[in-house]
Amino acid sequence: MKRQKKKMTDSAATKVGFRLARVAVCFSIVTFSFSLTSIFAQDDESAPPPRSYVTKEERAKFDGEPEFKTRTKLVVETMKQRLDEAEKLFAADDFDGVFREFGHFRGLLDYALGFLARQDANQNKTLDNYKRLEITLRASAPRIESLKRELPSRYEEYIRDLLIYIRDARTKASESMFSDTVIPTTK
Repeated sequence: MKRQKKKMTDSAATKVGFRLARVAVCFSIVTFSFSLTSIFAQDDESAPPPRSYVTKEERAKFDGEPEFKTRTKLVVETMKQRLDEAEKLFAADDFDGVFREFGHFRGLLDYALGFLARQDANQNKTLDNYKRLEITLRASAPRIESLKRELPSRYEEYIRDLLIYIRDARTKASESMFSDTVIPTTK
């Protein structure tokens, strides 16, 4: 009888030991998975938006040009150069550099829109410049979109906002070309 009791207590103790070991293993697996999640979650934080700017040299070059058409061409060409630079930096895996170039691109876009908004919208020169800007933006959006697909997710929010901003700028540029031909509806 004593042997049977001892066997039963040994077997019960073994079962309890196995249960405790399973609980300890499960707890360590769960703790490890949470620590991995927190490590990867740090990567997913969105990056602050880059500074949107035009350099002093570029601004002096643009403002020094009295001809509207030439000034707009200079701004558009500089915007294209910034996208080219972003693509080169992307090929070199410098994602922060790509992000900075997008900020510079937006600064140039703001400059162009501000410059064109100050011009007389009824002049054909201004409408031609809006058209030139719209064509550039139409070509730029797919290039930015292709880079967005491959960039880390922390840059996604700003690039999505940039693409929306480009779409709105294209709309603004297009509306200026058709503003005089729209007949208002009267009720």
